[in-house]
Amino acid sequence: MKYYVYIIHSQKFDKYYKGYTSNPFLRLKEHNNGFSRYTANFTPWKLVFLQSFPTKKEALIRERKLKKYSKEKLKNLILSPLNEINDYNAKT
Repeated sequence: MKYYVYIIHSQKFDKYYKGYTSNPFLRLKEHNNGFSRYTANFTPWKLVFLQSFPTKKEALIRERKLKKYSKEKLKNLILSPLNEINDYNAKT
């Protein structure tokens, strides 16, 4: 099973949220339906970044690092080749 670090963006509030999951699109749906107390007040969310990892441990380590990123650093990461969102969309 793969694990994913993801970034979602609320355009309405210009907020980013970083997390990890094994099912990014189900997790996005949960965020948009208010299942997370941290994101419920900032809907709608859009998935803007995905990076896959073979283990949960690796994904958690990466997520912790991303939580310290500035908005500018996040925007650069979203535009970088590390973003696998287009590859993931092509597979589904």
